[in-house]
Amino acid sequence: MVNLVAKSPCAALLPLSAGNVTLTEQHPDALTSVAPFAEKEVEVSASLTVTHGVAYPAVNHAVGKDGARAIWFGQGQAMVMGGKVSDDLVQLAAVTDQSDAWAVMRLQGASSADVLARLVPVDLRSSVFAEGDTVRTELQHMMASITCVGTDCFDIMVMRSFAKTAVHDLHAAMKSVAALSI
Repeated sequence: MVNLVAKSPCAALLPLSAGNVTLTEQHPDALTSVAPFAEKEVEVSASLTVTHGVAYPAVNHAVGKDGARAIWFGQGQAMVMGGKVSDDLVQLAAVTDQSDAWAVMRLQGASSADVLARLVPVDLRSSVFAEGDTVRTELQHMMASITCVGTDCFDIMVMRSFAKTAVHDLHAAMKSVAALSI
C-alpha cells in the first residue's frame, strides 16, 4: 500500500533570503472563500466579527491580523484566513474551503517593495500601499493576491500549482535587488 504524506505547497522550497529580504511560507489554519448572497454583506460581516473578530473587508482592503484575517479577494468575495468559519454562515453566503488550494508566502525586509516592483504591475511602495491594503494582480504571469501586513511585509497568495514558479520568480527578483546593493 502507498504511504501518502501531506506536504505544504512550498515544502522544501522555503525559507529563502537574499540581501535584506526573506521569503517564508505561511501556514494558516484554514482558508475559506466567502461570497455573500445578495443583500447579506452586513449579516456576513456581523457573523465574521463574532466568529473571527474581523469584519467583511472593503474593496482592496484586509482586516485582522495573523491568525484571523479577512482579505478582499475580488468583487463580492473575501478570503478568510484563520479558523473554521461558522456553520451558520452558509445561510448567508457561498462558503468554500480553500485550505489546500493556495500557497501563502510572506515577503519581508527593507527592499521587499523593490522586489515586488520587478514582478507586479502595481505600485506597492508604502507611500501608496499601506498596511491593510490588498490587491489581486499579476505576479509575473500568475494571478496573485498581495496584502501589506506590516512595514515592508507582504503576504502573497498564489494557487498551489504555481508555488514552485512563484518561489523561483520571487527568489530571482530578490537576488537581483540584492545585487544592486553590493
